[in-house]
Amino acid sequence: MYNVIGVIPARYASTRLPYKLTKNILGKPLLQWTWQSACSAHSLDKILIACDDSSLKEMAEGFGAEAVLTSSDHTSGTDRVAEAVSEIDARVVINIQADEPLIHPSVINTLAEEMLADSKLMMGTARKKIVEEDEINNPNVVKVVTDKDGYALYFSRFPIPYHREEVAQKQYDKHLGIYAYTKDFLYEFKNLPPSYLERAEKLEQLRALEAGYKIKVIESQFDSWGVDTEEDLKHVEKILSERGCA
Repeated sequence: MYNVIGVIPARYASTRLPYKLTKNILGKPLLQWTWQSACSAHSLDKILIACDDSSLKEMAEGFGAEAVLTSSDHTSGTDRVAEAVSEIDARVVINIQADEPLIHPSVINTLAEEMLADSKLMMGTARKKIVEEDEINNPNVVKVVTDKDGYALYFSRFPIPYHREEVAQKQYDKHLGIYAYTKDFLYEFKNLPPSYLERAEKLEQLRALEAGYKIKVIESQFDSWGVDTEEDLKHVEKILSERGCA
């Protein structure tokens, strides 16, 4: 049995930025950068790229990844992850977003360690304090609020909490797009019907909250950045170049 398996669900024909996972960043496809970050996380016993297209699988295997071909009919990354690990014995499954090449290995490690340390946890994710003002009102940057024990109260594309009166210091937390599940709960979550809040915000994790399940949210000092546009691609390339990555 594996303690922790990392899965990168990879969809070939994305809507907003077609074929974005194959886009070149400093000589490597975007997907390879995400995979390399995941490979640097010591907590992962195995890493899979779950592809929906044979050409994407071939590309992944070409840069050394272990890849599996999954159904092209899945409507979410969660469904693709669930298919990829269906025959694998594992305690915890971590869903690593394919279009986030800046995901820091420490985020993966901390999330894995939290899930393994507490047998009551069924689902976890991560957050980081927002420091860039323009991210607060950006609907593509999901915000999260938590209770005193670090469990999610709500996720929204809207700035939360709403400050009815001016305060000296406002704090907003950005939700980082990574999820951990016990393998059993992964299938329980996948089989829940889409919820009202999920459909309203277009945020799948709200399905779990609305059904009454708890999501532990670890705090990270490291940011990530999802690539959905050509501008995002340039932004990520700039950061990787500044870091001297190759």
